Amino acid sequence: MPAVSESIVREFFEQHGFLVRQQRKYIARSRDDEDEVDFVVWNPRAEMRPAMPFVLTPADLAGVVRAAVVVRGWHTETFTTGTLTNSPEIFRSLEPAVFQQMEKAFGGQGPLTKILVVPALPHGAEARQQSIELLTAKGIDAVIAFHTLLADLIQQVEANRNYAKSDLLQVIRILKNYDFLKEPQMELFKTRRAKATKTKPAI
Repeated sequence: MPAVSESIVREFFEQHGFLVRQQRKYIARSRDDEDEVDFVVWNPRAEMRPAMPFVLTPADLAGVVRAAVVVRGWHTETFTTGTLTNSPEIFRSLEPAVFQQMEKAFGGQGPLTKILVVPALPHGAEARQQSIELLTAKGIDAVIAFHTLLADLIQQVEANRNYAKSDLLQVIRILKNYDFLKEPQMELFKTRRAKATKTKPAI
């Protein structure tokens, strides 16, 4: 699963014009693969913005210059405060020493935003805010939910284009071509239209 999750994240950033560099493709025997940052991304067309929200959307990426991206593709988990507190391994790759090592390895100019890609944050306002406060206290600058990544990729892929150089985008394109994936806006209007044209039963 880690390789699949990382492929989704890589495609997402590349689709938005980022240059993506993976630190390494092998797993060292002496270390866990969750001890390190997964990607460093650089946006050559970044726009200077006063501030970014903590929970990022695709529109917010224009304000990111450089970022160290950590992927946590635990697709059965919601990142509640309980999950975060009881899973210290989530934060091993987010420690200052790791990011200092990244700076030395990749160099570059500009701020290095620490982005964590998570399955989901809690839906409830209070629980969501508690998770955000805990992540912020651990040094995270921003998070992106996998739902956001996948929805954006699905929206961008065109069914009549050939994505031969990307297995992930090609699979999305094939699913859209055979109507297994629908445009959210189209489905919304179809649902409303169906309700509007529904006739009342005869009395």
